[in-house]
Amino acid sequence: MTIQLKKIIGWTDQRGLVFEPLASTEFKGLKNVHVVISFPGTVRGNHYHLLGTEIIVVTGSARVCYRIGDVIEHVDIPPDEIYRFTFEPGVAHAVLNTGDRQNVLIAFSTEPHDRDSPDVVHEELIAPS
Repeated sequence: MTIQLKKIIGWTDQRGLVFEPLASTEFKGLKNVHVVISFPGTVRGNHYHLLGTEIIVVTGSARVCYRIGDVIEHVDIPPDEIYRFTFEPGVAHAVLNTGDRQNVLIAFSTEPHDRDSPDVVHEELIAPS
């Protein structure tokens, strides 16, 4: 199991921030996308997927934790930067909003979302506050 990590370049001006989370060639095979807006101090994720590969793009202050085997790693995202992570099935991951304002997470998955049988197994990497 591995992860991929990429810093994404965005463009800012007086109106705000624009970035492209994926290249046009990277959409093939994706079956779900969702946007998560998290309040300061809150945790998202704390799970892994049995089947799906998940790509998450995070902008705003955050700590992204992930587990590969017995090793837990983390990446701290500064408030004005954008990072993309690709998590293969079995890689537990969690995102903590470490800032003083909302942050944004965009998630893409190779599996469709099914509320009755989600492809999610809980694993706590970051304790909720």
